[in-house]
Amino acid sequence: MTNTYAPTAPDVTTEMLETTHLSRSVGGRLLVRDISIRLSASEILAIVGPSGAGKSSFLRLLNRLDEPTDGTVLLKSCDYRSIAPQELRRRIGMVMQTAFLFPGTVSANIAFGPRQRGEALSLTEIATLLERVGLSGFEDRDVGHLSGGEAQRVALARMLANAPEVLLLDEPTSALDEASVHEVEELVRGIVQNQRMACVIVTHDPAQAVRLAGRTMIMETGRQVAIGTTREILRAR
Repeated sequence: MTNTYAPTAPDVTTEMLETTHLSRSVGGRLLVRDISIRLSASEILAIVGPSGAGKSSFLRLLNRLDEPTDGTVLLKSCDYRSIAPQELRRRIGMVMQTAFLFPGTVSANIAFGPRQRGEALSLTEIATLLERVGLSGFEDRDVGHLSGGEAQRVALARMLANAPEVLLLDEPTSALDEASVHEVEELVRGIVQNQRMACVIVTHDPAQAVRLAGRTMIMETGRQVAIGTTREILRAR
């Protein structure tokens, strides 16, 4: 399958996410070392590197699933330590490698986040979210009967129900077949552009970085060893 997509240039007038000297150490071991980046609206940044490079550790710091031991993150120029963790994770949504869905229906999963805030999604709102991820009519489907690609789409819809500003993706297509990979990639591109979100994706696949990301950061042993336009960065390796 040939993909001629060219990543859209970020909106440099709207800075969404910035890390300043972000670091994390555990038991004397540095997992993430002094990383400073900036990410704009409508931009996708890929993170690549060998196993154990600290890619997922860095991603988990961005919405405080793990705590930095040095440095911080700014969300729209606001230090994220001033934002309540639950609110922060609503605004900086994450989808993992495996879609961790709650037992029950697709609708119940999508409505979960808003319900935690005392808000109720209407059936129309749920249907609209499912339509956006290509799952119209799945409202009453039991999540135990979904394919891997369908489950990831539900995970994305559940995340979108929280109206996030930044999207974090940790190897979201690594367990999917080729057709599902391209479908999820198209979905992510559409979400980022239409909602003017910023997106950080950890991927083991350089070709996926080329298809999705305008910029790529290479990590090794917890360090940022290179960052720049995806084609230039990957061509140099």
